[in-house]
Amino acid sequence: MKFMIVGSGAREHAIAENAKGCGYEIYAATSIRNPGLLETCKEIIICDILNGDSVVKAAKSVKPDVIFIGSEESLFAGVSDALRKEGFFVIGASKATADIEKSKGFMRRLMEKHGLYGRLRFKTFSNIEEASRYIDEYAGSVAIKPTRQAGGKGVKVIADLQAYLKDEKSAAKKRHVSDIVDQNLSQDLEDPILIEERVEGIEYTLQCFTDGKNIVPLKIVQDHPHAFVEDIGPETGGMGSISGNENNLPFLTDDDYKTSYDIVENVVKAIKKETGESYFGVLSGQFMLTDKWGPTVIEFYSRLGDPETVNVMPQLKNFNEIVEGMHSGSLKGVQADFEQRSTVVKIVAPKGYPNNRELGKGHEVNINMDLLRKTGANVYFGSVYENNGKIFTGGSRALEVFAQSDSIVEANKMVERAIGCINSNWKLFHRKDIGTQALIDKRKDQANLARDIFRYREERGLIGKNIDWIPGIGKIET
Repeated sequence: MKFMIVGSGAREHAIAENAKGCGYEIYAATSIRNPGLLETCKEIIICDILNGDSVVKAAKSVKPDVIFIGSEESLFAGVSDALRKEGFFVIGASKATADIEKSKGFMRRLMEKHGLYGRLRFKTFSNIEEASRYIDEYAGSVAIKPTRQAGGKGVKVIADLQAYLKDEKSAAKKRHVSDIVDQNLSQDLEDPILIEERVEGIEYTLQCFTDGKNIVPLKIVQDHPHAFVEDIGPETGGMGSISGNENNLPFLTDDDYKTSYDIVENVVKAIKKETGESYFGVLSGQFMLTDKWGPTVIEFYSRLGDPETVNVMPQLKNFNEIVEGMHSGSLKGVQADFEQRSTVVKIVAPKGYPNNRELGKGHEVNINMDLLRKTGANVYFGSVYENNGKIFTGGSRALEVFAQSDSIVEANKMVERAIGCINSNWKLFHRKDIGTQALIDKRKDQANLARDIFRYREERGLIGKNIDWIPGIGKIET
């Protein structure tokens, strides 16, 4: 069978590699000469992956049996719809159902309308003036985001806990609202600004394949979105991720997993009710275990995550069974089968990422692949391109280094040794703390605290309630 992947990064490289191992003949519709896809595919076709006509033309030249869309922007642009219209079999959400990722406003309204567990309080705004008036009236701690999916860009969380800084915090919120509009981060949506309640806790991702009725969940993975060690610095598309020996993480419980799965299942049903279309493809929940709500939805992906794909694809032993179940129209009875080992993925990025990507473009990267593979690790190619046998940075996350072992800590050590085989005349950076015992222990403490507080609130009927103490007034419950 011919298998065509649509996309250009490490996620697509990992999917293509697994599919090739399943015996498929691999092709790619891609926007760059990704070294990993060049090595894995029988043929790559350079095209505009955000243009349905362009991808359809590529597909007609290949005549694939299966097309797997990795890129979220391709889904947002309706590429899956264009391909299906021409009779191709596509694993990927339609343009209408992909709004669950494209628009956080759509996602939040959907969960609110259908009364789904795991939602946050929120408001969306069409202009700066409306948002500013709301900020003047609401002095609480909030997260301010572009409503549109923007790869981690434009997210600002402001804790408004000190009354004497009320005016300064309000001004900071308004500046960030203006930044979202000025940077055109949500230019194709009517309500570009999202303000939602601030929550704290442990983030994790549950990725699922679904035919619209049946759901096949994958291993839970934890991404690390902040640029620098100790979870500081700007939000990114993800600087690395971990998974455990089992399908869960060491700091989450089976109940956390089940609740998260139930939320994904209920969202799949709600999308059908809202759009009239069955959700067909991948739906991934980006969750946070919070003290206010328990497992809470931060956002949804209409595709596999990046870097989370690189954790699961090298370990997924029956990808062909999932693909064939999707092809037959039903995933009933299909379960994902994984190697029961821990994984660590770390991003190697050029200086300039994430806030000045132009600075990080066009720098040569050298990898001693023979030495790297002797470490037991592997590398997946992200925002890099091949030119005359050399590899150059594209300005975003360049390489994703993967290893698996009997423990997360051991996999981390393997990844660190492998990164030592990568060099450039330009500064490259990565997070050394991902996968360390110290960070795992910190996550356990954070998760236990969030879970204990949530249970305390649950036992006392306080879920969904905010309680503040205002001097001279007393307790205020909202």
